[in-house]
Amino acid sequence: MVRAEGLSFGYPGRTVLRGVDLAVRAGELVALIGLNGCGKSTFLKLAAGLLTPSAGRVLLEGDDVARLSRRTAARRVALLHQAAPPVPGLTVRQLVRQGRYAARGPLGMLREGDDEVTSRALADVGVTGWADRPVDALSGGERQRVRLAMALAQDARLLFLDEPTTYLDLRHQLEVLQTVVRLRAERRLTVVMVLHDLNHAARFADRIVALRDGRVAADGAPAEVVTRRLLAEVLGVEGRVGIDGEGGWPVCYPDHPLDAFQLLRNENHIH
Repeated sequence: MVRAEGLSFGYPGRTVLRGVDLAVRAGELVALIGLNGCGKSTFLKLAAGLLTPSAGRVLLEGDDVARLSRRTAARRVALLHQAAPPVPGLTVRQLVRQGRYAARGPLGMLREGDDEVTSRALADVGVTGWADRPVDALSGGERQRVRLAMALAQDARLLFLDEPTTYLDLRHQLEVLQTVVRLRAERRLTVVMVLHDLNHAARFADRIVALRDGRVAADGAPAEVVTRRLLAEVLGVEGRVGIDGEGGWPVCYPDHPLDAFQLLRNENHIH
């Protein structure tokens, strides 16, 4: 579904991605992890066609995403951004309908009423009952579910989620992640999501890809990837890794951050 080949990108004065090779197969749920600034969000934007790489390319179903129009790319991949601007005055229904722009176009958006895809998106995340409520009257967790419905309304087979649990309490974090897992199975989606919580990644993802300094530092099933070495060399913390007694997934117990000397020693070790 997605293949990055030699993908590089930088902002003025700072290189973010350095020759990343990464393939995501149809139906996978992949979690991207790493420290702030390692290139996770940038990778999603490049793969969605919102940024142009300085080198390399991203293929969506075999096509170079940089050569696709924005509307064509949006029919293939829906990206839920980490943050969204305020939407004063919009109801839940009106916001979710914005996800239909790529399919319906500007003239189609003028038609009144929900199409079948919009109605399904509202129902799939359980917000049909809120459809006529103002978005800015919702709680953070409720608003995130509505934004997820808007992404689903694009009716794309690829779903990119950039830190979908940011600013949510634990209950709503679990609610959003369990909803994503359920929708992935029901809609046969391919999902790539950026997560900061390694325990959530280990529990909900099929595969974890860790980025460090703009490169892939680890890639594999949670049971293979989540180790004390990963905690130290990718996340910069000393910690322990156990196994959940009921689910069997890895569980991390971070103890303390590594100081600059230890981080430098780890860097010299792996290079």
